[in-house]
Amino acid sequence: MGFNPQELSDFARHYGFHYDDCDAFALVKDVLADMERGLEGKSSSLPMLPSHIFPVARVPAGKTVLAMDAGGSNLRAALVHFTEDGQAVAEGTQKTFMPGSKGRVSSGEFFDALADLALPLLREKKVEGIGFTFSYPMEAVENADGIPLSFSKEIDAPEVIGKPVGQGLRQALAAKGFDYSGNIVLLNDTAATLLCGYVSINADGGAEKSKNAYGFAGAPVIGFILGTGFNTAYPETKIPKIGFNSPDSPQIVVCETGNFNVRYCGQLDREFDSTTQNPGTYTLEKTASGAYLGPLTLYILKQAVRDGVLRFKKSDDLLAMPLLGTRTLNEFLKAPLSGEGPLGALFGLDEGDALAGAQYIASIITERGALFSAAVLAASVERLQFNMKPYLPVRIAVDGTTYLAFKGMRRAIDAQLHRLLFREKPRPYIISPVEQASLLGAAVAAICKA
Repeated sequence: MGFNPQELSDFARHYGFHYDDCDAFALVKDVLADMERGLEGKSSSLPMLPSHIFPVARVPAGKTVLAMDAGGSNLRAALVHFTEDGQAVAEGTQKTFMPGSKGRVSSGEFFDALADLALPLLREKKVEGIGFTFSYPMEAVENADGIPLSFSKEIDAPEVIGKPVGQGLRQALAAKGFDYSGNIVLLNDTAATLLCGYVSINADGGAEKSKNAYGFAGAPVIGFILGTGFNTAYPETKIPKIGFNSPDSPQIVVCETGNFNVRYCGQLDREFDSTTQNPGTYTLEKTASGAYLGPLTLYILKQAVRDGVLRFKKSDDLLAMPLLGTRTLNEFLKAPLSGEGPLGALFGLDEGDALAGAQYIASIITERGALFSAAVLAASVERLQFNMKPYLPVRIAVDGTTYLAFKGMRRAIDAQLHRLLFREKPRPYIISPVEQASLLGAAVAAICKA
């Protein structure tokens, strides 16, 4: 058959998933328009959720807080304080399984489990606040508590839905003889990533801690999650739907950008969407995140086989393949010549052209996901009310294995974002991964409210 890049590109354009057919600058405007509608409370694919958390430019040294993190299957807690040079120090880290991950629990059992983890640390040292990263859909309320709307990741705790987590933790601690009257701040993992960026990324964007002789606080920070899911958060000065207007003290807004209804999706995207558990929602997330990149790529490769643009002896095996996980796809893309794995083993040693075709199609899908991601980040940068200076770049704090580890994704996002932000004038930024974002971000949130 021969490797024919033009035919493969035409296939991608015919079905509407080629990145070259996307006007990235128009897409930025689309995102900005939906952000504005969401902030005003109008119909929008972006809910623009207020967090009621106000980031501080500098984290006070010496204060100790309790940081908690409810993630997938694990629940973590640690005592955290910050040194004079802004370094976070976590002590006494405790970890247990997430209540509800091993079978159904009642609301009482759920909050008891939270209190059991927190209590030894609270008795060990007086804290000036509790920060709790709760990585499940929730509504943040004005006192910075959070009300779960649903549970994902196989957590079975239906009685907890609709009940304030901070209040439940406080009551469970009281039932165990410990009266805690301080703040309990609930936040999601994207807001936590943003807050972690304030303490992890230098004001000048440098990777290493360097002297700041001028004492500048630094530009705002944007939080970006590209892992299993997709989301962004940024500090907003004006939220008309709640009557918030504070130019000097913005609060974090969680955009839920995975739900953005991106217009540059084609026939195969729509067909794939109909096979998911939540058709019609999380349109952008289904083009770029780790939960969907593998399954979407498999769906498109199957169409390539049916259309005859991919031909190899075991093509029927690919058509019969029920699932291709993103991790498995990534292993194939990183070592395509190994001839191993569920995908790599399908291509015979004399079928290098078909092997190249499969990798070529996957790279188009990756590049489009990167373009969509960069457009969302560029829109977030444009929303910021900040007089940008070259020595104070906007800081984009990133967490998530799809950005960090999926082949080609990080490099493509960086390249697309630079193009979007530097076309008309230089808009300085730094995009930097942050470590322990959920736990350290929870600590910063507690200090912000302390």
